[in-house]
Amino acid sequence: MEKIKLDLSNLDKVFPENFTEEQIANAKTVFLKTLAKSSHKFYSGKIQTIPKAPVPGFNWFNVWYTPGVSKISTSIRDDNSLSFELSNRGNMVAVVSDSTRVLGDGDVTPPGGLGVMEGKVFLMKYLGGVDAVALCVNSYNDKGEHDPDKIIDFVKMLEPSFGAVNLEDISQPNCFKVLDTLREECDIPVWHDDAQGTASVTLAGLINALKIAGKKMEDVKIVMLGAGASNTTIARLLLAAGSNPDNLILFDSKSSLHIDRDDIRQNKAFYRKWELSEKTNPNKITDIGEAMKGADVLIALSKPGPDTVKPAWISSMAEKSIVFTCANPVPEIYPYAAKEAGAFITATGRGDFPNQVNNSLGFPGILKGALMVRAHSITDNMAVAAAESLAKYAEKRGINPDDIIPKMDESSVFPEEAADVAMQAIKDGVARVHLSREEAFNIAKKDIDFARGLTHHLMDENYIDTVPQELLDDALKAAVDEVK
Repeated sequence: MEKIKLDLSNLDKVFPENFTEEQIANAKTVFLKTLAKSSHKFYSGKIQTIPKAPVPGFNWFNVWYTPGVSKISTSIRDDNSLSFELSNRGNMVAVVSDSTRVLGDGDVTPPGGLGVMEGKVFLMKYLGGVDAVALCVNSYNDKGEHDPDKIIDFVKMLEPSFGAVNLEDISQPNCFKVLDTLREECDIPVWHDDAQGTASVTLAGLINALKIAGKKMEDVKIVMLGAGASNTTIARLLLAAGSNPDNLILFDSKSSLHIDRDDIRQNKAFYRKWELSEKTNPNKITDIGEAMKGADVLIALSKPGPDTVKPAWISSMAEKSIVFTCANPVPEIYPYAAKEAGAFITATGRGDFPNQVNNSLGFPGILKGALMVRAHSITDNMAVAAAESLAKYAEKRGINPDDIIPKMDESSVFPEEAADVAMQAIKDGVARVHLSREEAFNIAKKDIDFARGLTHHLMDENYIDTVPQELLDDALKAAVDEVK
């Protein structure tokens, strides 16, 4: 078998020539999962702590620690706002999860979420120049149930040490209560990335997809498969961006959302779903096959697996249809199958297919923007501003049906996004610090360049080991053997 370069850029080409597109798609999933496990074991995770201050000599320990550091403690005691200047708090994010809704794997136990949370920390630093800590917590109460109040109390207790909190992989309906309570009661931004981050990036992709298709947000019919935290928040941002609620239909695991869904209305924990039930689908269409007829857009964040979305549904959609199937780790239908069924533009949450609509494009820049101006919160307007920033960046450098949104390796997009979010925070009145856009852009770019430069310096000087080729070879063999 052909050796794989470490950038994995030629992954499609290393599988046997007689593999079908479906076999290649399945093999890539097996390969990436196998390589993830072996490489995480090799490195013992992917995050470490590195000092940012120098040690010119032994006596500097008396400055960085006792007795000199006493002045830092008393200064912050007298003025808590100095914690953002005299410590790393102003650039530090807590990534908090109870690991109850991790990717498509569901409840993986509290420590089971560490791989994903470390991944968020990794991307925040490399893409956004933001420091972060992965915190997976046990949210069980005495009855053995996941208690949202335990997460709320935990975040309130850690607030003095962080500039922002990124909530992650908390199952619904607990995620709604946790987010909405903490947004009201904390004086730092509390952000639910699965919901708000995914919504922002999805909106960015849809803005450009509609431009390419020659359609307008206010005119298109949109069907949404899945009504969890991600899709319900996407729906909220779509409405804020001009989507017509009469043309919006959401489906959960039981049926569509509409005004007669008494099961949702009576369960107060699902108040976000009920808000959408009241606003959308006035014709009360309950059959997804019927809903898909003539639809311009499908946004699916539901059950992983290539048979969740049926090709016949896509074939019944309008001309130049847009299909976002973003379940992880396996999309609801693979892009090649969606295009065979008639889709004009496809997108998934994965980077090994064209058009990756993934929150990794959002949270590094959004959180950096909020931190730079010491925002009290992250508003929906800030999320929309991030979406518009991403869409504008991609449009400026050129878009087409297979390239509607920036990629994670386009490093220059993140300081632009951070600056636009910072400006919106100032406009919304939630910023403690006022910067010009140029100042915000320069701060973000400097910090992002530093983070990327530090990582590559550690690689070049072999402080970070190269991935052994045998790990890639073994992962490729496992993938081919399983799919054959």
